[in-house]
Order: sequence, then structure tokens, then C-alpha cells
Amino acid sequence: MGHRLSKIVTRTGDKGTTGLATGDRVAKTHARIRALGDVDELNSQLGVVLTQDLPEPVRKALTRIQHQLFDLGGELSMPGAVVVGEKQLMELERDVLQLNLDLPPLKEFVLPGGNAPAAACHLARAIARRAERSLWMLNEAEPINPISLRFANRLSDLLFVSARVLARADGGKEVSWRRT
Repeated sequence: MGHRLSKIVTRTGDKGTTGLATGDRVAKTHARIRALGDVDELNSQLGVVLTQDLPEPVRKALTRIQHQLFDLGGELSMPGAVVVGEKQLMELERDVLQLNLDLPPLKEFVLPGGNAPAAACHLARAIARRAERSLWMLNEAEPINPISLRFANRLSDLLFVSARVLARADGGKEVSWRRT
């Protein structure tokens, strides 16, 4: 692989536009750039989660998802491209089912927290939901890969289940909501 970024400071965005992988330039406020930014922020937060001590099934899933989010970013940077497919969606669904197997049924809402890894994962879940909203906003303006929209929806489910697993790891507990 050659050098992808040989020059970091380009000054090409100094007037409020940014380049897509196609060479086209769009406003930094464009829905596509907002979606790209939210996906990037989510990927960064997953990096924070991955710095924690995690059970191997959670670590394996989140590591794979980081790569898939990078694929999604590539897809978003090339309007009309399709990179995320049924395989990625099925992997997410499989992970949700597997991680949820040993969890007790929910009787109350769960508050973000419990321990550092769970709290970091809950933050990733909230960012995933924002990224999903951004993808849907983009889709309203310019239709995008429908599987990517489903992938984003499943990802917040996976992160919720992962946060529950992490809160209970090493004898920890989830924090249940109670009416005040």
C-alpha cells in the first residue's frame, strides 16, 4: 500500500468545504459530512472502550466493528458505493444474540454506568444512535445503502447488550433506573 496521506495540512478546507473520495467537494455542513463525522466519533469511542479490560467475546466483536465502521466511512465518502452488506449485518445480529444469552431479562430501564467499561460502552451506544440519525438524515436527502441503515440500528443494540455484559463482568452490577 502506498502513502495515503503524505500531506496533512492541505488548506483545501479553509473555505468550508471538504473533499470526498470521488474528488467532489461538499460543504463541511453537508449531511454526508455530518454522518461521516458521527461514524468517526463512534469509531473513536469504540477505541476508548477497547482500552478497557474486556471479556474476549466483547473485545472480538468491537474490534471487528471498528473495521466495519471504517468501511462504512469509506462508503459514505463515495456516494453510490456499497461496502457494508448482509454479512456485516448478520455478524452483528449473531453477536447480539450470543452476548444476550447469559443476561437476565430486563425488568427496569438500565442507567449508563456500572463501571468504567460499561459507561464507555453506553457512551458509544449513544453516539451510535446519533450516527444512525445522521445516516437517516442523509438518506432523506440522498438515498444511501439501506443495509448501512440497518447496520447502524443493530449496532446500538449490540452496544447496549455489550454494556450490560461489561457492567456485570467481574461481579459488577448494572444500575437500574428508579422513579424519583
